[in-house]
Amino acid sequence: MSQPFSQTPQLKKRTSVLVFLKGTTAPLVLYVENPEMLYDELSQILKVNSTTPRLIEKSTLGPIKKVCIQSTQICAIAMQEEQYI
Repeated sequence: MSQPFSQTPQLKKRTSVLVFLKGTTAPLVLYVENPEMLYDELSQILKVNSTTPRLIEKSTLGPIKKVCIQSTQICAIAMQEEQYI
């Protein structure tokens, strides 16, 4: 028997930041409070194109709780919006 329309779960949206690292095939998927701010911060690091490595440490909300990334290892970043129940 199917559920009435009023009891169907509501779809929600969340945005994650994908960090692509040199030498890896899958990106790090980071869920943070303010994904736009993290995306802007990481894109600024890519724009500077510094050869001096800088350690970036972030706390996140998803399955990855904390991450440290060497700035010279980032090759691309993206924002992804996904739906969930």
